[in-house]
Amino acid sequence: MLELRNITKVFNKGTVDEKVALNNLSLTLNDGDFVTVIGGNGAGKSTMQNAICGTWIPDSGEVILDGINVSSLPEYKRAKYLGRVYQDPMMGTAAGMQIEENLALAVRRGKRRTLRTGIKKSEREEYRKRLAELDLGLEDRLSAKVGTLSGGQRQALTLLMATLQKPKLLLLDEHTAALDPKTAAKVMEITQRLVSENNLTTLMITHNMRDAIHYGNRLIMLHEGRIILDISGAEKEQLTVPNLLEMFTKASGDEFANDKAILS
Repeated sequence: MLELRNITKVFNKGTVDEKVALNNLSLTLNDGDFVTVIGGNGAGKSTMQNAICGTWIPDSGEVILDGINVSSLPEYKRAKYLGRVYQDPMMGTAAGMQIEENLALAVRRGKRRTLRTGIKKSEREEYRKRLAELDLGLEDRLSAKVGTLSGGQRQALTLLMATLQKPKLLLLDEHTAALDPKTAAKVMEITQRLVSENNLTTLMITHNMRDAIHYGNRLIMLHEGRIILDISGAEKEQLTVPNLLEMFTKASGDEFANDKAILS
């Protein structure tokens, strides 16, 4: 479903601030893979997702999505293939619009727009049904402005919006990092269910090592813009945080420098 072929990205090239964000990185995701991504600060996690989204064009390498080379496509043209949930609950939704209006926009992503009435009665009932599955009481608040929702409610809504069209690839960029532990657990529960029910190919960046181990069928760790660990199957099922830290040290020759990831 996704191939990253020898992706390289250097910021501030030729200056004292030069930073190799991605170093000849290659990665393949099969259809239905749920891959968690862990790494220290500046390891290249978000840079890798931005390469997939087309936020910027790599210095070299290719991005292949479901057999289509999207390397030269701008961000807005790649959007129809992707679903994305950001770390900031304020992103991914329009705060000044109603819940049902946000959902309507998500349903129409990548489609041609017309001047016909925006939301039909049958469509509204479908939204109500899908919101009820979140178990957050949002099904009775279709006309509420999204800006009045809590952070957890907004992230759950954004997750639903990102998966309504069953994207080729779902990108989760530390989407629980700004939430309290109880709310984060609820959002992860919703994430797991939506990914499983829709068989979505998913790439989830997380700052939480336990989440990286617990969720998904595969775990990769980035360091200095390259993948140094790729763990799946029985090896992942038996993995613990101390094991993972030990493996990182052996693979990188360095110590994992991210207290937030270790302590979460």
